[in-house]
Amino acid sequence: MLPRIFSLCAAAHQVAFLSAIEAARGENISLATRQHRIAMVVAERLAELLRGLFVGHFALDTTSAAAIRALMEGVSALLSSSEPGCGQVRREATARVPIALAALGITNEDGAPTLGNPLALRIAALEEDALNPMPTQHSFLSVADDRGVIERLLADDAGFCRCPDLEGRIPETGAWARQMMRDQLTLGRSGPAERLKARIAEIVRLHAWLRSSAYVETAEDGIVESYRLGPGRGAAAVECARGRLYHAVELDRQGQMLRLEFLAPTEWNFHARGPLVRSLQGAVLAAKPRGLGAVRAMVASFDPCVGFTLNFREIGDA
Repeated sequence: MLPRIFSLCAAAHQVAFLSAIEAARGENISLATRQHRIAMVVAERLAELLRGLFVGHFALDTTSAAAIRALMEGVSALLSSSEPGCGQVRREATARVPIALAALGITNEDGAPTLGNPLALRIAALEEDALNPMPTQHSFLSVADDRGVIERLLADDAGFCRCPDLEGRIPETGAWARQMMRDQLTLGRSGPAERLKARIAEIVRLHAWLRSSAYVETAEDGIVESYRLGPGRGAAAVECARGRLYHAVELDRQGQMLRLEFLAPTEWNFHARGPLVRSLQGAVLAAKPRGLGAVRAMVASFDPCVGFTLNFREIGDA
């Protein structure tokens, strides 16, 4: 049912839920099942990042429409090919994706777009016009935080799922956070341009990863983790496109569902004292429409599917 309920990151929700249930029951899954689930999560993450690229930056670019269409068709085939026994379909799909990426100007291993193409121009515009916070220390959600998050999920009421924190710390999660942790950086610029470049670099890396014959064996640390918390209690964490997703379950003595809690990455990034708010604090907004565009770019750099309203009159009065 979960893929029918969640239109975004459906596979990640399904994998997290199944893994949590299995942990609560004390079940061990086969290596083939684990590999299949990792393939599902990786393919979906690639698709979601590409869709976000289109929604946030190419929606009105008619010159790139054909390349975007070809890219999404290839990724759709890639998602379908994550089912067992579809190895040939997956190979054909992964071969089509780089052609479409090249048409968008993404040819380098680091994801840097070629000069003069629409994506490079978009990055340049963001660097010039968008809100760019001063370099500051950042905190990122990682596998090391799993135990603390899961304990709070099952110990606290539902309020923790809506307003999470780890002893006052509200870390960021997502593509840019993953890049910062991978490069072991905690200080640096964190504007929309940097976040867009991190998304592009991850798209290229994930595609290269899927093309590798051993991509499941070399999966990044913590992409799918499950935790047995005692009889009838289990949890799981999955690294999806928007960040780290958690599911925790509790079963009764008959093995029936007694409690289910899940925590989406959005709740960290858009927390009232979270990463987005910290990125906007102290910023000086220009007059409309430029100021509105700068805020929209910052919000979209965290998640292009999150909407917002901005009252310039209240900001002016403040």
